[in-house]
Amino acid sequence: MSDVTNNEDVVEETVAVEAVEEAVVEAVVEAVVEEAVVEAVVEAVVEEVVAEAVAEEVAAEAVAEEAAAEVVEAAAPAVVEEAPVAAPAPVEKKPATYLIKTYPVVEAAEVAVVEDDGTRDNSRKVREGIVVSDKMDRTLVVAVNERVAHPKYGKTVQRTKKLYVHDENNDAKKGDRVRVQETRPLSKLKRWRLTEVVERAR
Repeated sequence: MSDVTNNEDVVEETVAVEAVEEAVVEAVVEAVVEEAVVEAVVEAVVEEVVAEAVAEEVAAEAVAEEAAAEVVEAAAPAVVEEAPVAAPAPVEKKPATYLIKTYPVVEAAEVAVVEDDGTRDNSRKVREGIVVSDKMDRTLVVAVNERVAHPKYGKTVQRTKKLYVHDENNDAKKGDRVRVQETRPLSKLKRWRLTEVVERAR
């Protein structure tokens, strides 16, 4: 696998994540707009019902006043001068106000390119071991000895691990003492690369 392929995978994943984020933002905006439309329709219906009720009350009051005025005129037609009936003040309609909630748009974080100036700590593991096999092309098998205290008895025990190491130029030969450093997975088993040949085999 090359770095270009990994970079393409990362770019494809970033594009996919951005597409998902855009879809989520669009869905949220659509939901907010639908809520606003529903609220507007409900408010309009409520205003119409209230306006109709007020109009019916005004009409009933007008009929009652006319009936009372006719009774008064019939009782004393010559003496009482007809006073003009004041029409009720029209009910002011308040303009509908809509609250549209806006959600912050999440922008994709920009990847900062940092040049290596030697001040950054390198947290990759470094091991030293002896080359056991160099039969594969650009791959070594390195035996690394570890001295570990036994978990139960406390005695120091030597344990050997075989590491598959990437050797770009096929420098190291069987029996060489080499220094290897941890790296990204290069194949099914290779996770180490050759940094230097410490001592050549005799």
